Amino acid sequence: MIKQDLSPALQSLHQEVKHYLGRGRTSSPFLATARPVIGITANSTEYGSSLALAYSEAVIRSGGTPVILPITSDLEALTHLLRGVDALILSGGSDLYPLYLDEEPLRGLGEVKPERDRYELLLIRLAASMCLPILGICRGHQLLGVAYGSTLFQDLVSQYTIELAIDHSPSIPKTMAAHKVSLSGLPNRLGELLGIDTQECEELYVNSLHHQALREIKPPFTELAIASDGINEAIDAFPELDILAVQWHPEQMVLGGDQTQLRLFEHIVRRGELYRRARRFHREHLTLDSHTDTPMCFTPEFRLGDYGPTLVDLPKLELGQIDATVMVAYLPQGEVNNEAHQEARLYAEGKLRELHHQVSLYPERARIARSAEEIRQAQREGLKAIIPAIENGYAIGEDLSLLQYYREQYGIVYITLCHNGDNALCDSARKSQRTHGGLSELGRAAVREMNRLGIMIDLSHAAEETVADVLEITTQPVIASHSSARSLCDHPRNLTDEQIRAIARTGGVVQICLYAGFIHPEEAEASYLHAVDHIEHVIRIAGIEHVGIGSDFDGDGELVGCRSSEDLIRITMELLDRGYDEEELSLIWGENLMRVLEQCQAGH
Repeated sequence: MIKQDLSPALQSLHQEVKHYLGRGRTSSPFLATARPVIGITANSTEYGSSLALAYSEAVIRSGGTPVILPITSDLEALTHLLRGVDALILSGGSDLYPLYLDEEPLRGLGEVKPERDRYELLLIRLAASMCLPILGICRGHQLLGVAYGSTLFQDLVSQYTIELAIDHSPSIPKTMAAHKVSLSGLPNRLGELLGIDTQECEELYVNSLHHQALREIKPPFTELAIASDGINEAIDAFPELDILAVQWHPEQMVLGGDQTQLRLFEHIVRRGELYRRARRFHREHLTLDSHTDTPMCFTPEFRLGDYGPTLVDLPKLELGQIDATVMVAYLPQGEVNNEAHQEARLYAEGKLRELHHQVSLYPERARIARSAEEIRQAQREGLKAIIPAIENGYAIGEDLSLLQYYREQYGIVYITLCHNGDNALCDSARKSQRTHGGLSELGRAAVREMNRLGIMIDLSHAAEETVADVLEITTQPVIASHSSARSLCDHPRNLTDEQIRAIARTGGVVQICLYAGFIHPEEAEASYLHAVDHIEHVIRIAGIEHVGIGSDFDGDGELVGCRSSEDLIRITMELLDRGYDEEELSLIWGENLMRVLEQCQAGH
């Protein structure tokens, strides 16, 4: 190093860096665990994109690394920016452009900056599609509400004229409290985050620097806090979205020494840490969804490579970082006779042919995978593995030779023995006439032939007697590709604890279904958090080696907070939050099912 004459001030700075880089440390700072990166939206000034110091300081004090996101409407640039952060803070600033409210500008409207509005509204949609945790502050709180349909007071002074209206923009220092907000009678997640016992203390004192405010709160948001005059002060979209927003400026109160307000930033940093870990897991480990019904949605216009109305397509798999998905040719149960069986075969073949065709259109993004090794090879090459299967043994009618045909011609890896209604093979859990009392003689022969051919037997939809018969005669592990626990949700399609244990004893796996009616007795309330409860239930009674995830997307599978393949990373975040490590996650997210597939296909 060339020595130069340096001022004492520069020498002091150099010594500070040298000390940080090695002196007194047990390891290099470059090897330390990375801190969550928190992107913060910028304000628009005459000098360009800028940000008040208090935001970055609050993030740093909370253990995060702040990054200012420059203002732009370039979607590709914004996407790359968001890929580099673990959470997003929407900062305060100017008024909202009335065009986004479908309103005329009213007297009292302050300065608007449409370019900033557009940039942040684009960021909100992109961040939500990536499942990024979001914290909104003041203007950010208002913008989040408007982005999802809530209405806004353009100017409180002229529009909110009740007798006891308070001044929401008083001449009080930013770092000091200006008025109180009430959490009474409202959802208390905010109180939990701030460490406030809402049973004993229902009020919180906050600063106030706004003249616009949310008016009517629309879903997915709920109201968490209100001022004494009824103006909204906080909203929450959890568990539908990982979004929390407050009307005040907690960063300024943190700057003034308020440790309670610091907890809001500790919350977003903690959520960012979970997101960072989840994203790393999905990048480094195989993730496999064992059941989707997307071929049911095929139309002449459908393209697997487009972001479309289906819950599963290549863009959503890419956003959700899901490596592989089983796409089934689903057949509704019809008449059991020769003519109907022929129609069922033609229908199944049509769906399987189109699935192969759709994948062939995107050789640089996906490939058909017929085996565990082909799934792993696709992952190594950065391609999505699309795995064919059949839902409903109705597709084979009474012709067992079709088992080998479907396996060799289309690469199916499993067959769900039945759907809703009995077929020639077995009785179903629903709409059953108890035709066979379980497996028919043909069904018993089909189980033996599937064992011989290396086709996994899927017990989802099967009657209890059918499940018992299969478990008695199978020589290979079996799966339930999309079923949940009856102990947690009493539905005939779900498996009893004894059935789950019995499947585990074969070496098999139960893939938790994300259909609301199988997850929670109150379907409208069923969320991905409840799905994780089902995963944990199977772990408790059968072991972590016997559970996985089969979404049933595009076949009515959909939960609050997990509505498509792009949302599945939220299940990973919740499992991490409940203490599961990467090795355990890898079992749940695919290795358990891969083990069964490898064992069934061994020698074939």
